Amino acid sequence: MNKQGTKNSLNLSDNERRDVIKYLEAGKPLPEKYRFLLFKDDREVELLWNGKTNEVTNVVLPFQVIEQIDEPREGKEFGDGGTLFDTSGKQITGWTNKLIWGDNKLILSSLKNGPMRKEIEAQGGLKLIYIDPPFDVGADFSMDIEIGDAEKESFTKKPSVIEEIAYRDTWGKGADSFIAMIYERIKLMHDLLAEDGSIYVHCDWRVNSYMRLVLNEIFGEKNFQNEIVWQRFGAHNDGKKYGVVTDTIFYYSKSTSKLYNQQTEPYTEEYIKERFTMQDADGRRFYPNVITGKGAGPARIFKGVSRLPSKGRHWTYTQKGIDELEKQNRIYYSKEGTPYLKQYLDEYPGRPVQNLWADIFMTKSGPELLGYPTQKPEGLLARIIKTSTNEGDLIADFFCGSGTALAVAEKLNRKWIGTDLGKFGVHTSRKRMIGVQRELKKNEKDFRAFEILNVGKYERESFLETNDDLRAEEKARQAERKEQEFISLILSAYKAEPVESFLNVVGKKRDRLVAIGPINLPISQKFIQEIVAEMKEKNLTKVDVLGFDYEMGLVFDDFITEGIDIAFQIIPREVFDKRAVERGHVNFYDVAYIDVKPIVTGRGNMKELAIELTDFSVFYNQDNGGIDEELKAGRSKVIIENGQVLKVAKDKDTQEVAREVLTKKWSDWIDYWAIDYDFADRKEIIKVFENDEEKEVWTGDYIFDNEWQSFRTKKNRNLELTSAPKELPKGDYKVAIKVVDIFGNDTTKVIDVKI
Repeated sequence: MNKQGTKNSLNLSDNERRDVIKYLEAGKPLPEKYRFLLFKDDREVELLWNGKTNEVTNVVLPFQVIEQIDEPREGKEFGDGGTLFDTSGKQITGWTNKLIWGDNKLILSSLKNGPMRKEIEAQGGLKLIYIDPPFDVGADFSMDIEIGDAEKESFTKKPSVIEEIAYRDTWGKGADSFIAMIYERIKLMHDLLAEDGSIYVHCDWRVNSYMRLVLNEIFGEKNFQNEIVWQRFGAHNDGKKYGVVTDTIFYYSKSTSKLYNQQTEPYTEEYIKERFTMQDADGRRFYPNVITGKGAGPARIFKGVSRLPSKGRHWTYTQKGIDELEKQNRIYYSKEGTPYLKQYLDEYPGRPVQNLWADIFMTKSGPELLGYPTQKPEGLLARIIKTSTNEGDLIADFFCGSGTALAVAEKLNRKWIGTDLGKFGVHTSRKRMIGVQRELKKNEKDFRAFEILNVGKYERESFLETNDDLRAEEKARQAERKEQEFISLILSAYKAEPVESFLNVVGKKRDRLVAIGPINLPISQKFIQEIVAEMKEKNLTKVDVLGFDYEMGLVFDDFITEGIDIAFQIIPREVFDKRAVERGHVNFYDVAYIDVKPIVTGRGNMKELAIELTDFSVFYNQDNGGIDEELKAGRSKVIIENGQVLKVAKDKDTQEVAREVLTKKWSDWIDYWAIDYDFADRKEIIKVFENDEEKEVWTGDYIFDNEWQSFRTKKNRNLELTSAPKELPKGDYKVAIKVVDIFGNDTTKVIDVKI
């Protein structure tokens, strides 16, 4: 036995040996540090954190196509003779750009391991990834929302529960949880990149030290290309320390065979005056550049005179090259007779871009600004995309936010994939990309259609995080306890009592049963179908479905089947406020209600169909709890109370509180609406693996073809309430109407129309 603290044949101290034995006897995995002590590893430095694992998820979930958006192109020739576009200019085949809503870990795993990988490889692979992940900033999922037609009134949309949970999982344990989150995702991204692909990771002072180590470990230090310092502002006054005016962008390649296009920036007038000091007789500016290099060499003939280079130098041109330069008048002679090469200003596109980017500032105004808190300027993304891709290449942004990378990619004729956890982020990107399509169409430039997808159908998972150090049995028991606590909380807030003997139903309120969706995932079509099937099996007719969020594109009318009275409710954020629950201040609200009127005109076999949006209602609450007491005198705040947006103001002198309704009419709640005039014409087909074979399966759903839309922007607050007419032949049609409210929540209604 070795003395305490000495090393044995296993290179462990006695304390370390006892530690290993303890873990082995408990059936727990060894901490990462023992990998270095027990097993050879060629890496000299590695980033370690609590709970580190080299494993990444390999889950494969199908991608559910919610809608396809393509502004038809008119009056021009289309692409490749009809294989990409139909006669109206609508894209019918080829790569369709993808905007995906959901957890990017599940999305990345499904892209890496699922059928869409083949589609990506067929495009030449993923050439560029740009990501701008959250940096421990609580406002990442908050946005300023305008109200109706008004330009002066707005309120701050709070994060959804799913967004809050994602943020908690990212930063709830400090740096450890952030590193764990980003490490797994970047490992998946590394696998997805083409061999000549690159990744740019945008971060700031909060996380750049961690991010560099993560990237070094995954990509290898040899593939580190640059630390780019971006000057976001000209100046920033902190008062207590130096103002922070920069972000960091780390640039790594997949391999040494990276794609790289040198970018330049225009010369400043000061630089031109300082650098290009000479002029030819014709006015061309140039600077005299030396034509010698290190290392001795022989003499050359200049204007009939033999000249030796300086000691230890050689002429960089052969005699033939010098003679040719003389003929072109490209040799300049100093007063001393020393020859130089004339480097003309008009032959240079500009100065090569260096790693300090001080020529692109944050956008503070104009149509580009969307009010998104982490939005980056298009010029920044244009430089990155031009550097590391060519036209027709595929890029991706897995934290796409307001869609800046996607918009720039489209304008530069690149293909793209964008993903975001925030439903409002996806909605903001949708509007932005439609705007880009319209702009390119106006300028007679080509563009591609894009799809909006969910990753799912979501499978039910553990509601809350469990302790990884526990044995499997105890982890399962802990997950079950936490799930029951969550269900009890929701039932209490909903004033319902628990019931048993059901698979999906968990409660009862008067004569109606209650089902509750997961805390960290949207309610899926699959979940609702399971509830309906169980109700039919047990000959029950009334059920309320409660959820924090619903998958995009759910057609709620589809589930109101004969004999089943099913109501869909939104769980408010206030449910986690113990005081609000105790006081009965938690208000659940119905999924939005839509009313429309079809307008059919014309005679003969072809008629025109237009849709008038006649009513829309929601019932939200936000920031209304105790506002009268909390509001300071002389101040005001915009809140949402019982389905109305109110401006609450407290008089400076009298302390009286006044309420002004800002949502003057029902249309003020609408941010966007769209129509598919023939909803049942395109089935949703997904690719799945069965017995290691790929097959296509109809999901039972249809894809929403976004054929007409009207929406508000910061620049244009107008909203059309009657669609443009669509010419259709006689027949029976299912027309789908999609409405997105000012919170980014979408509701779809399907009506039957006879032409």
